[in-house]
Amino acid sequence: MKRRAFLKQTSASAALVGLGSVGLSSCMPQNPTKQITILHTNDVHSHIDPFGPEDGRNPNKGGVARRATLIDNIRKENPHTLLLDAGDIFQGTPYFNYYGGELEFKLMSKLKYDAATIGNHDFDNGIDGLFAQLPHAKFQFLSANYDFSNTILDGSVKPYKVFVKNGIRIGVFGIGIQLDGLVLKNLYKETKYLDPIEISQDMSRILREEENCDLIICLSHLGYNYSNTNIIGDLKLAENSNNIDLIIGGHSHTFLPKPTVVKNKAGNNMLVNQVGCYGINLGRIDFYFDNNKNKEAKGTSIIV
Repeated sequence: MKRRAFLKQTSASAALVGLGSVGLSSCMPQNPTKQITILHTNDVHSHIDPFGPEDGRNPNKGGVARRATLIDNIRKENPHTLLLDAGDIFQGTPYFNYYGGELEFKLMSKLKYDAATIGNHDFDNGIDGLFAQLPHAKFQFLSANYDFSNTILDGSVKPYKVFVKNGIRIGVFGIGIQLDGLVLKNLYKETKYLDPIEISQDMSRILREEENCDLIICLSHLGYNYSNTNIIGDLKLAENSNNIDLIIGGHSHTFLPKPTVVKNKAGNNMLVNQVGCYGINLGRIDFYFDNNKNKEAKGTSIIV
């Protein structure tokens, strides 16, 4: 796809699904000097091919090849880009039933994903099945509230990772949903579930104070929001956190045309975003920093 045609398509898609712009600092950058682009997916569920023209809900949408073209052009536009996934990579098409996740991980590696978290369906072939496919993933899996210390995944999944793009330190950590009731015990075995709010507070503190991160991102597979106030979703996590700048969500298949602005525990703005499912959309959030590392952001959902 030609660059001019791509930019035209991106603009049209952004206008169609809405473009949000929000400041994350009380001192807004007047002369931004650095731009960091965050691209993200969630709940792709083994959808490798695009939907066909006769599909009733998503005709001619999605597909890894189309996503690859979009990502490649955005990286040419801004090389300071991270590509992230919020889980449920597996389960949904015969590709998973036949290859067991190998194809999904190989394709994500070719697209140069930087990190992903683990969704409940990523345990569908058991923790051993997930572990067996990890050599095909040339990106890091992140999960801070799944304790894998007594499982085969011990050491293979990290709680967080720090990326440096254009001099900006970006801390990314993962948070997963309660597996009990969603996944059979014999599939996740001795995996222990830890409180997502408590762990998120700890992770974001470490990333801000010890790792000196300028931007903190949570890859969440909790779900967007729940009417049952006892269930922790992304909005509740946002309201009870201090240092997170962006929560990239999954699990609930929530289509957001632009990020939701949430006041965190300290009363500061932060963003929550999710782009539905099946690779139909690609999320894009651009952060702009000034010389003092004050930041603002704008985000949209791009139709693939």
